Amino acid sequence: MNAIDNLLHLINTLPEPLIYIFLGVSAFVENVFPPVPGDTITAFGAFLVGTKRLSFTGVYLSTTLGSIAGFMTLFWLGRIIGRRFFIERDFWIFKASDITRAEEWFKKFGYLLILLNRFLPGIRSVISISGGFSGLNGFASLLLALLSASIWNLIWIYLGYSLGNNWDIIKEETAGLMVRYNLSILAVATFILFLFILIRFIKNLWTRKSPGK
Repeated sequence: MNAIDNLLHLINTLPEPLIYIFLGVSAFVENVFPPVPGDTITAFGAFLVGTKRLSFTGVYLSTTLGSIAGFMTLFWLGRIIGRRFFIERDFWIFKASDITRAEEWFKKFGYLLILLNRFLPGIRSVISISGGFSGLNGFASLLLALLSASIWNLIWIYLGYSLGNNWDIIKEETAGLMVRYNLSILAVATFILFLFILIRFIKNLWTRKSPGK
């Protein structure tokens, strides 16, 4: 067994209340430190729902609350510490180039980026940090982040539950889903970028041809 399998085996030996706490903490940490495989642990929680070890409501609430706590922790960290701190230090988790890119996205999409943050693997934490010093309303950001985490966790928990009691199948399907999902996100992002450039080009062309220009 690899390290993840050993960890999941350990989780399964814990008393039920501690498993809920662990799921919530893992969801929190995954938001703050992206390399932590929080979605895999959430899917494992769903597997335990399928085996009647845990309740659907308990897994859903613990992971969603953990996700929100992680998001808002980074949001307020960005608000309090400020942009300069992260740009100058260029942390490997919060790269200055990623923060700058996220700021540009916020200028274009605003609160929509908060709503979509859970569906953007790899840059969720950067979105949280950048949202903090982008002048967004804290309460509105909380509500949108809650909606985003609620939908995302519901998908993952349903996936783990619907695949039955075979954890090996769940792991395989989860990994395959993430690969397909990331490729889909890349394709959609490329299309949106192309569409944005095309619209800007047509707009500039129209402006030049307009009378009096």
